[in-house]
Amino acid sequence: MTQLNVAALQLAFTDDIDENIANVSALVREAASEGAKVVLPPELFEGLYFCRTEDEALFANARPVETHPAVLAMRKLAAELRVHIPTSFFEADGPHHYNSLAMIDDRGEVMGVYRKSHIPDGPGYSEKFYFRPGNSGFKTWQTPGATLGVGICWDQWYPETARSLMLMGAEILLFPTAIGSEPYDEELDTSRMWRRAMIGHAASNVVPVVAANRTGDECGQTFYGHSFICNEWGDILAEFGATETGVLTATLDLDAARRHRAGFGFFRDRRPELYRRLVEDI
Repeated sequence: MTQLNVAALQLAFTDDIDENIANVSALVREAASEGAKVVLPPELFEGLYFCRTEDEALFANARPVETHPAVLAMRKLAAELRVHIPTSFFEADGPHHYNSLAMIDDRGEVMGVYRKSHIPDGPGYSEKFYFRPGNSGFKTWQTPGATLGVGICWDQWYPETARSLMLMGAEILLFPTAIGSEPYDEELDTSRMWRRAMIGHAASNVVPVVAANRTGDECGQTFYGHSFICNEWGDILAEFGATETGVLTATLDLDAARRHRAGFGFFRDRRPELYRRLVEDI
């Protein structure tokens, strides 16, 4: 039986990158001490969620994957603790900028970089000002424990993201996130929708899902946490509320998930020839 212990981290951040890296590192150590082999921090944990405003001075914070402080710190930690750490970071690639993720293996090596495919643009989430749409395509990574598929925040709302990753062999879907209040509508709470969308991916693909979000008030924008881990049925195995700081861990039975996935027949019964409309422009 193939089982894998995974973890999601939830915490608030400041504008001090060293403090943020130290806080994430402490939780990674805690997760590893609990047996986690894959540890997922939230999106862009290097600092405050800067995309709430448009400020060209903030482009100076982007770094290449080879020199980004968050990536370097997680590489060192992954090698020490023998864990995989999908690490979100603000990437500079020549004149271009991306919202990216470095998949760091348990030797501290970067297996590859995924660049966020879907870039939101709205009040409080002006990411199109900072990030180009990713040119990496969706990516999965084979690890000793499982094949991991990762989407970044806004990617997680799209059924196409999850299904594409599954067709590429993913056995677990991981979604690092920075999401919270909607400045244009104080009464709108998307936390329930956010969870339901990803739980839907779990159920419709028969695959476990791990989601890690930030918490805290950042200049009037409140991030609502609610990180969780669910199994292939969409049943919640571990979850936080809106304000907790800490580590969620769960043991996933990947053999059972694989068996259930085959038994449900979702991939057997697909009709790709009928889905042409999905790849046509509106």
